[in-house]
Parts: sequence; C-alpha cells; structure tokens
Amino acid sequence: MPLLTIHHTTLYRYQQPVSLGEHRIMMRPREAFDQRLLSARLIIDPEPSELRWLHDVFGNSVAVASFERRTARLTITSETTLEHAPLAQTQVDVEDYARLFPFTYSAEDMPDLLRSIERQHLDPGRIVDNWARAFLNNDASTGTISLLTEMATSIKRDFTYVPRHKKGTQSPLETLKKRQGTCRDFAVLMIEAVRALGFAARFVSGYVYNPSRSEGVVGGGNTHAWVRIFLPGSGWVEFDPTNGIIGNRGLIRVAVARDPYQALPLSGTWFGLPASFLGMDVTVDVHRADPDQFPSTGHGAVNSRRSGASGK
Repeated sequence: MPLLTIHHTTLYRYQQPVSLGEHRIMMRPREAFDQRLLSARLIIDPEPSELRWLHDVFGNSVAVASFERRTARLTITSETTLEHAPLAQTQVDVEDYARLFPFTYSAEDMPDLLRSIERQHLDPGRIVDNWARAFLNNDASTGTISLLTEMATSIKRDFTYVPRHKKGTQSPLETLKKRQGTCRDFAVLMIEAVRALGFAARFVSGYVYNPSRSEGVVGGGNTHAWVRIFLPGSGWVEFDPTNGIIGNRGLIRVAVARDPYQALPLSGTWFGLPASFLGMDVTVDVHRADPDQFPSTGHGAVNSRRSGASGK
C-alpha cells in the first residue's frame, strides 16, 4: 500500500490585528479500510485558547478552535501521513439485482439512504433530469456501472475545468449552461444527476495524489471534491467527474456529507472592518512518504477478488 504525506496550509492575512471567532477545521483524513492514518498533526498560529475535537453527523473529524487574542495573521496547517489502498474500477462489483438500471435499493438500506437521494436544487425545466436520462439506453436496459462511468467521463471530456477560489458552488443548471466549473461544481452536477435517477449520492472533499502532471489529473495543489454513490454489493463507491476516475485511485477522503456546505475544510469568523481582510492563501502538497519512517503493520483490507463484473 502506498504511503502518502499531505501538507495542507491555509493562511489568512489582515491589514491590522482582528478578533477571531470560532473556527471549524476539517483537514484530518477519514480512517477506513482503504486509508489508514499513521500520523496526524494540526498546527495553528496563533495558538488557540481552546481546541477540541468532535465527530459530526457523518462521522467526519472536526477540530473546533477558539481564540482570545487579536492577530493580523492566522495560519492553520495539517500534516498527515497515511497508507492508501487504491481500488480500481475492475474491483467494483454489484449485486446481481443492481447490475442493470433501473433497480431499487433493498428495504433494509432505503431508510438510511433516503436523505442522500433527495435532490437539493430546483430543476423546473427538468434540464438536469433530461441530461441524466440521456445516458440511458433507449432500447435496452443500461448497465449500472456503465451508466455512472459514462456520466463521470463525459463531464471530464465535455466540460472545462476552471479554478475558482470564491466560496460556494454553481447550481447544476449553471454548470450545464456554461460547460465549465470547478471540481466542486462538477461533483454537485453529478450528484444531482444521479439523484434524479434514484441513486444515493454524497459529496466528498479531500485531496488528489497526482505524481505526474502529464497524466492530466487536475485538482492537485488545493483541496479536491468528488462523488460517492451507493451501489449494492460494493457500498459507497468513488466517482471523480473532474478526472474521470472510477474507484479511489489517488483520492484521499477527508469529509463526506450530503451537501458541499457540510464538508468545508475550514470555516470561521473574524471581527473588524471589512477592508481589514487582505486575502487567503492555500497550499496543498501530496507526495509519497519514506516507508522506512512509517513501517506498515499489514497489507490493509484491499479487495483481492477481481470479478470484472461491471454490469455492461
């Protein structure tokens, strides 16, 4: 299993010292069978008067920092090293009853998936709905994996990735109209599209490991966003529409939520004149770690059965 180290630093700059309110920090990767934390450190300058940890409703690790003294700079740095077990598309298998679309989730799963199926954006002209249904075969059943794979890869192929550092996301309608957006916008579009078809989907924020920029993977150097879709037999499966990745190859989960605003890496308040805020700088670096410094205790829970069943 590859060992990866993530350095994530956010710097807020102010013209003069300001008072800081409470800040919520979601930079600690989630523990799971495919990613195991070996070390984690959170460095905050100035040092908070209080720092406490909690798990939110989705099980994400959240650090809550409180401050007493004023400052003209706030720096928050997360340093983590983890084992990451890549899961390829060929390892994604589904139950027989779900290999062809449409299908219905089981009575046991449905109550817990309902909120992840509910759509969050208005679609009065059924534009998103029609776009999603264009991926269905008109004269035959559609393979579930084929459907979702084609949707993810079509966003990578037909839309233009344009970085945007403003908060928030575009509506799916705006993304379809502009044919461009950020990784957050593409994730929201795919989430709404698959929810229109009845799939349970969630928003994921985290990091992408891009060892060679020549591979065409975008999203490095900053936080990244993608989608998780629940498939009977495989559970929650990653789909990265920005890069056309199916499975978790290079994707490091930090926060999983129903909507993007629930998975913000950093949020907080400050008190002062509006003109006092000079800007924010974010740097993210993901690289391979020295295995000698972090001896592995095992091979992790990597799927070994390569069924190749894709529902095509």
